[in-house]
Amino acid sequence: MDALTAILGRHTTPPVKMGEPGPDATALHRLLEAAAAAPDHGRLRPLRFLIVQGEGRAALGALFAEALAEEMPELPPAELEKQRGNPTRVPLVLVAVLRLQPDHPKIPESEQIAAAAAGVQNLLVAAHALGFASKWATGRPAASPGVRRRLGLARNERILGILYIGSERITHRTGGRPAPEEMGQPWPSP
Repeated sequence: MDALTAILGRHTTPPVKMGEPGPDATALHRLLEAAAAAPDHGRLRPLRFLIVQGEGRAALGALFAEALAEEMPELPPAELEKQRGNPTRVPLVLVAVLRLQPDHPKIPESEQIAAAAAGVQNLLVAAHALGFASKWATGRPAASPGVRRRLGLARNERILGILYIGSERITHRTGGRPAPEEMGQPWPSP
């Protein structure tokens, strides 16, 4: 698949519409290579991934539910069960970890975040090119200090996203995208 076809064809698939097979070791290696190919001003390497497969998915779901139950005791049990089950719905979960160098003398945090986000996007496009479905999620687990702590993230690290990757079992219709005319505007204006 050529690059433009992969970019234009990539779409988000909810985990409930994914299943086996997931990427094998060779495909996972290619996904991580694609992430590493993103622009990275200063070669700071502001992105790393926690790879969660097999029984680790249930452990990650339990970690999500426990942390959120502690932080938000008002959450309904159904929401906690949803968070517990999300990682088990797909064969591969990647926790995208942003590593900031907040006081870097030349490269502002905004560029570090952009570089990490570009890495995630590269990985998602590569997953599509290899025939896999994916979803980049944030939400409660990504924002949770308890999840961060339980995952052992350093003080300068935070969760940029939780990537769910598998094979599309049920076709998912995507929402509309902006027209190219909405994306670009002549400057200076006539």
